[in-house]
Amino acid sequence: MKVQFHADVLKQLQRFPRAEFETALRIIIGLSHDPRPSGAKKLVGSTNDWRVRFGQYRIIYGIDDAAGEITVFVVAKRSDAYR
Repeated sequence: MKVQFHADVLKQLQRFPRAEFETALRIIIGLSHDPRPSGAKKLVGSTNDWRVRFGQYRIIYGIDDAAGEITVFVVAKRSDAYR
């Protein structure tokens, strides 16, 4: 699957400490092979939005199976991710 980023995601990733940045990038690359990995949860109230967590951070993304695309909306700490 093809991975796309919302415009704000790249800015969010640039502010991360190096270790968390590398972990987030590895997870996002993994989503292209398996968009619903173990531990991923579907967000309540949406049809195609999912989240993956690592440590205190969350990656919120949407899956479009018909187009074969994943769009990453947010990569942020848990306290900021759902706002």
